[in-house]
Amino acid sequence: MLLLFCVGCSKVRDSHELLHSLLWMHTSAEYHTLSVMTYQQAGDALDRALLDRRATASLEQTGDFQHLPPAVILDLDETVLDNSPFEARLMAQRTTFNQPMWEQWVQEASAQAVPGVLDFIAAARKKGVTVFFVSNRRAHQESSTRRNLEKLGIPLPTDLDTLLLEGESPFRWPPNKSSRRRYLAERYRILLLIGDDLGDFVDGARDKPEQRIALAGHHDHRWGRSWFLLPNPMYGTWETSLTPPSLTEAQKLSFKLLLLREAQ
Repeated sequence: MLLLFCVGCSKVRDSHELLHSLLWMHTSAEYHTLSVMTYQQAGDALDRALLDRRATASLEQTGDFQHLPPAVILDLDETVLDNSPFEARLMAQRTTFNQPMWEQWVQEASAQAVPGVLDFIAAARKKGVTVFFVSNRRAHQESSTRRNLEKLGIPLPTDLDTLLLEGESPFRWPPNKSSRRRYLAERYRILLLIGDDLGDFVDGARDKPEQRIALAGHHDHRWGRSWFLLPNPMYGTWETSLTPPSLTEAQKLSFKLLLLREAQ
């Protein structure tokens, strides 16, 4: 079996340098534990925020928000929905992310829940907190996304739009999530933000790595209190910030290896 695996392994290595990241998310007890722990801590923070009407998690929230109804904002992919099987499918077909395969995966509506999230959402709703999902899935993927959430026991209300997707009418939301956070902050007191990418919390996630680290550090007082970050070493703005977008996949890999050598 080892011989069969190694035949052509250089090709797999060239296109799938995230192999161990995917395996860690897909199989490890450590990933499961981190996710459950994050949501348990978020649940405790939710109780504290409900009691403190001066508290808000959104940088976009201003003015007199103390008497607004409470809400939390969650990202979807790798925050609520586990897409590691999709990444494994890419690996099995020796390819990288592409829109047709992503569209097929979304249409299947078969993503499982990230560990810990179902209990958190159920508890938040029981306490009268509205749960919003702010995702950069595209607007035309809404019905499939709703179906996936319903399969997991997360039905969305029919009288309130709690799923805010990129490009959705009439707002035509851009990929940057700040405008959606601002829109919700005008109507609700945002108790918590939960995501797997810096962009789920603050603008500037697409800056260079050193700027991103400084930006995250500037908000150290929020992490674990009103901002909760799920682990995702597979993809995100952390990865796209490393290389110029115009490079080919092979060139990006060479660039990443150069960054490692420069760090030594």
